Amino acid sequence: MRIIHLAKAMLIAASATLVTIPATTYANSSAIHSRMATAQPIWAKHGMVASQETLASQIGVDILKQGGNAVDAAVAVGYALAVTLPRAGNVGGGGFMMVYLADKDKTIAIDYREMAPSKAHKDMFLNENGDAVSNLSRFHGLAVGVPGTVMGLNQALNKYGTMSLKQVINPAVKLAKGGIKVTPDLAVSLNGLKKRLMKWPSTAEIFFKPDGSSYKIGEVIKQPELAHTLSLIAKNGIDGFYKGETARKITKAIQQAGGVMTQADFANYKAVERKPVSGTYRGYKVVSMPPPSSGGVHIIEILNILENFPLDVYGHNTAQTIHFMAEAMKYAYADRSKHLGDPDFYDIPVKHLTDKNYAKAIAKKIPFNKATPSAEILPASFAPYESNQTTHFSVVDKWGNAVSNTYTLNFSYGSGLVAKGTGVFLNNEMDDFSVKPGVPNGYGLIGGEANSVQPGKRPLSSMSPTIVFKDGHPVLVTGTPGGSRIITTTLQIILNVIDFKLNIAEATNAPRVHHQWFPDELRVERSLNLDTILLLKKMGYKVKVKSAMGSTQSIEITEKGLFGASDLRKSDGAAIGY
Repeated sequence: MRIIHLAKAMLIAASATLVTIPATTYANSSAIHSRMATAQPIWAKHGMVASQETLASQIGVDILKQGGNAVDAAVAVGYALAVTLPRAGNVGGGGFMMVYLADKDKTIAIDYREMAPSKAHKDMFLNENGDAVSNLSRFHGLAVGVPGTVMGLNQALNKYGTMSLKQVINPAVKLAKGGIKVTPDLAVSLNGLKKRLMKWPSTAEIFFKPDGSSYKIGEVIKQPELAHTLSLIAKNGIDGFYKGETARKITKAIQQAGGVMTQADFANYKAVERKPVSGTYRGYKVVSMPPPSSGGVHIIEILNILENFPLDVYGHNTAQTIHFMAEAMKYAYADRSKHLGDPDFYDIPVKHLTDKNYAKAIAKKIPFNKATPSAEILPASFAPYESNQTTHFSVVDKWGNAVSNTYTLNFSYGSGLVAKGTGVFLNNEMDDFSVKPGVPNGYGLIGGEANSVQPGKRPLSSMSPTIVFKDGHPVLVTGTPGGSRIITTTLQIILNVIDFKLNIAEATNAPRVHHQWFPDELRVERSLNLDTILLLKKMGYKVKVKSAMGSTQSIEITEKGLFGASDLRKSDGAAIGY
């Protein structure tokens, strides 16, 4: 039985999407997590997918129903999002995937982050005077890193899936060829970035009408070129993307836009399996992505610090709890600035950063009810962060396998350039490197030498696909987009479930906070209690009420079944199960 939020079902019916979705059925009493709960998650018995786009979630569940495992479904969702969520879902970007194999009791971390081209160098974004030129690393051919998504998804399928590539990619091909109806979310994002996207004729001819006007809600956008690209992948595997027609067209587009990427860069791209980073928190095991993601290291570092404080006694989202969270976040982000980069190029002290004694020493420095000025924590260079426009999805199958995947184009729609003849949006991940020590990137943050541009290097990331275990079994699969807030948003889902015993829907809907050391401000969502904000200000925090943080896609695994929640902060997502 498939269960969707009633609001989601109403939205689907109203928008009349081209992919038919059966009528929603109501949950029986077993779907109620608790009568005390203030929000109820979606329940399923056999399998579940939570993603930021409803059609993609449904495609994943259909794969599970056909007998596919979590990896099969995840790959299908990954390709579907390239069609239905073009600003972040992608085949022209990269990311990270955590795979838990129940029969082997093993977790694998697949790094398919983009790589710098072979002709890249540390001064490539500087002018003749040595000054940084931001446009070059953001909206130019030089901004594009070698995409990793196709390699990462296909490698996961080949090693850990059970279905053929054609089976899992065909739903995306059909969506691209037949067209998708414009949702309110897609209409808003395209209109908001119309000027930047219209700069590229190859982009404009797909996502805007011939007269330059915007598509309206409910109108159809077809992507035949992307359908062709996906069909080549389905037919020829990775060679259908990294060699031949598609590689030629993409590198040609990049070079015409001023870039230096070659077909050899495409052919030489590799996805890498890495050992996950792990730690413990109050009897749970937390397993997350290792460098070049900074997410796993610093989630564990923050949890280690917070383990020294009885947060459950202080209460959920009280000023005292938020104070300890904010102080721990500052120390972690300070460490991030100095120590994190691509582990193939830089020696990262993961063991030290995730050591509980190190965390205990930090905890002793934290005053009980007074904010520590960031300048007093650690004077060092800062690290860059990727855009909010990342996307995450989580999958659990009936055998207990799980996938947590986060991938991105960096900025919304990446560089904005669709490679002509391919339908592929190209990333601008090169801006995630340190363009020049001391110079801010696209998000106002400054980079250091550890994350400098080098050929074949992967830029630092905050993406944090995470799986939490209890007594050797997975109990939580989660992750989120959100740029520099990815780490702290994922952290708060974990705290909400473990410390405050919230169900996954309550944990998802709760107000969020964020501190990243610099700028020295505590960012909060507007739903946080005003009295709490006033108490935090009295402690010395510069509190800033800003836009919503993250879009978590989470699945909680219990003896009662699977409970899922798709973040209501993004209207088109859905947790769907059967």
